[in-house]
Parts: sequence; C-alpha cells; structure tokens
Amino acid sequence: MSGLPPVIAIDGPSGSGKGTVAQAVAEVLHFHYLDSGALYRLVALAADRRGIPLNEENRLAELASSLDVKFVSSDIILSKEKVTDDIRSEACGRGASLVGALALVRQALLRRQQEFRQAPGLVADGRDMATVVFPDARLKIYLTATAKARAERRHKQLKQKGITAKITVLLQDLQDRDARDESRSVAPLKQSPDARLLDTTAMSIADAVKQVLEWYRGLEIGDARP
Repeated sequence: MSGLPPVIAIDGPSGSGKGTVAQAVAEVLHFHYLDSGALYRLVALAADRRGIPLNEENRLAELASSLDVKFVSSDIILSKEKVTDDIRSEACGRGASLVGALALVRQALLRRQQEFRQAPGLVADGRDMATVVFPDARLKIYLTATAKARAERRHKQLKQKGITAKITVLLQDLQDRDARDESRSVAPLKQSPDARLLDTTAMSIADAVKQVLEWYRGLEIGDARP
C-alpha cells in the first residue's frame, strides 16, 4: 500500500444516495469528505451568474480553475457567499451534468479534488472517483438504485422543502442525466471493475452506511493479519 491517506471512493448515478451515505461514513470514521458533484454544480452556478454559455469549454475550464470556493462544515461558500442551497436546484444539477462532460473542465478540477486527500482519510463521492480521480482507493463502491426509486426520493425531498414537482418530470430528468453521464467521451459514469456494487433501491440509508463500514473494516482487519 502507498503511504497516502486511505480513500473510500463511492460512485453512482444522480439521486442514488451516495452523497448522504458518503458523508455519514466519513463522520463515523472521522475522515474528510469530498462531494465532487458540488464542484461541478459550482462551475455551472458561477457560469450562469457570469453569463458564460455551458458549451464554451475554454472559458468554463478557466472559471473552474479559478473558483473562489471554500467548504466550511456543511456550508459551501462561493466568492464569500453561502450557496449551499443554490447549487442543489434542479437547474444547477442539469448544468453540472453538461459541464461535467467537458474534458478541460474535468482536467481543471482533477487536482483540486485530489487535494482533499488528507490524513486520516477521505470518503469521496461522484461519478469518476474510483475510475479517474482516486484509482488507488482503498475501497471502491458503485452505489445505485432504480431510476424510479431515485425519482421518488427526490420528489419526497422537494416536497419536504415545500417545492412542487411532478414525479414524471423528475424521472425523465434523471434518465436524461444518466444517459449524458454514461455516454460522455471523458470519464463516463461506469462501475470500476474492482468496485463493489451496492444497490440501495430497497435499502435504508442506515443499512447502506452499515454495509460500507463493514466492507471497509473488513479490509482493515485483513491488512492487520500476519
């Protein structure tokens, strides 16, 4: 094993619950946490505010490399403004999927993501954590759920926030994002050959967290054996 801090890499489609699971696992292990999707959402949000079209790759890459962003506890600060809720909008999610397909943008954000790897360890979630950003991750997981289950979860979240949305529209949006993420030429969404599959369609968050912790601790016990 390398002398670098261990990484648990969790990839999966939008709405699969990987962020919630990853954050909970990080808290239990006292690891750092990287929500890589937030970086792409931040690029989309900053581009919208500056009037930069989401197909102008060079300008978007320059923007990505110079983002003035800080992660403070559970808050995300962009240019000294808290944008934690702003980047969670459906429009921002669609924008993130679009800019995430651009090679220069992904390249600009690669090193920034890798800098989150600090002692005692990191739990990172996204689309290419195991395949591109942390190919030497200690534990790799592909966390997924059916599109229908993911749409229902998203609908419930929006309803709790007082936001009205049609589940059919949410389902179509998720399916469109899946298609874009899986078919892009650069770092497409896919399960790493050495990643463990975790289907959360019929699982609670608590059960999913428990499974990830069991897998990780099992690896640690294996390493400790003579």
